[in-house]
Amino acid sequence: MVDRDGTHSKLFVLDTNVILHDSTCLRRFEEHDIAIPITVLEELDQFKRGNGDIHFHAREFLRALDELTAELTDVEGADLGPELGRIRVVLNAALHPRMREVFLADSPDHRILNTALHLHEQEPHRRIILVTKDTNLRMKAKALGVTSQDYINDKAESLDKLYTGKRTITSIPSEVIDRLYGESHEVPWMDVPGLDSPVANENFVLKNGSKSALAVRRGSNSNLSRIHKSSAFGISARNAEQSFALSALLDEDVRLVTLTGKAGSGKTLLALAAGLELRQKYRQILLSRPTVPLSNRDLGFLPGDISAKMDPYMQPLFDNLSVIKQENDGERGQRVQELVEEEKLKITPLAYIRGRSLQRVFFIVDEAQNLTPHEIKTIITRAGEGTKVILTGDIRQIDHPYLDTLSNGLTYLINRMMGQPIFAHVGLEKSERSALAELASDLL
Repeated sequence: MVDRDGTHSKLFVLDTNVILHDSTCLRRFEEHDIAIPITVLEELDQFKRGNGDIHFHAREFLRALDELTAELTDVEGADLGPELGRIRVVLNAALHPRMREVFLADSPDHRILNTALHLHEQEPHRRIILVTKDTNLRMKAKALGVTSQDYINDKAESLDKLYTGKRTITSIPSEVIDRLYGESHEVPWMDVPGLDSPVANENFVLKNGSKSALAVRRGSNSNLSRIHKSSAFGISARNAEQSFALSALLDEDVRLVTLTGKAGSGKTLLALAAGLELRQKYRQILLSRPTVPLSNRDLGFLPGDISAKMDPYMQPLFDNLSVIKQENDGERGQRVQELVEEEKLKITPLAYIRGRSLQRVFFIVDEAQNLTPHEIKTIITRAGEGTKVILTGDIRQIDHPYLDTLSNGLTYLINRMMGQPIFAHVGLEKSERSALAELASDLL
């Protein structure tokens, strides 16, 4: 196959996990062609039934493929649309001699690799690329001389370039800092030397010798506003980043907040405290997290009803509630328990969020780094009028087998939402849990 400019187009061979990750992947390869090994269709057949995200992707992809291929697929494949390539389903070929020499066991991965290897030899003038999110399969392909890549359409470019939500600017003139402490607590951002193109809701640490101030550019405002030291339901900010986080969490105009940081940095605690502080403005405070275990122990192995099964996964949220209760003795501490009993504050499995419409809800999603970009989209599109969504997580601590620091849903969201007036992000750096937790996070 030759492109308009005379060069040979690429042929991408897709693994099953790419489709289960993104059912719209067929339109992500520009003018290049796509090959779907028949083994992939066999594997997708096992995922047609179910309510999970992967089941949704399997069904959506199979429907799209059926519409594209009409009544019959030929060797050339079906046209994907204007400015796009073609797609074809490739039947299994006899096991390649090189595969027979190297691999003793048969498996779906090896059949997909066998298809890519045959295409590599059948079309020597084209670049054949196996696309898979399975690191081990990529290594096997490369060992056999087949080019293999991760699916990176929804990946951020680099962790170093990821938006942190804050900047430190030094050598600020004293009069600028004095104006922030003046009556208006504001200063036009253009009056701050060294400050270039601040985005909406970006935070700043402004320093000049012994003087310093914390400031934020809220929404599309042309001024920087000083951030005052604040607290929420008995929980006070202990560092600049936590002050930035509380400011965004308590601001009613900011409808979507992401907080990232290592263990003990206060992400979930601050979000929960802010929700309790604003409880009268919302119908319900809803807390959730994906049920990704640290081992292979799944929900089905745990005894009891759904509440009993969920308790081990939701315990970190209960731990944060206990901290807040301890900081609020007496009537306010009792009020937390009453909110739980009245289901005004509710901890719920994230698996059941699809299809819901959340009106006037303060919705906290913990451990969001274990969500895919599509799952993140599903969650945020549940937000109805008056709802605020907070997602917290550590993008360096991922338990999902096919996600990493650049492809997880939380990173994807930060990368796409940066600069939107209703979105704020803060990267928390310091662990405030304990000196031991800080040391372990840094050294282990």
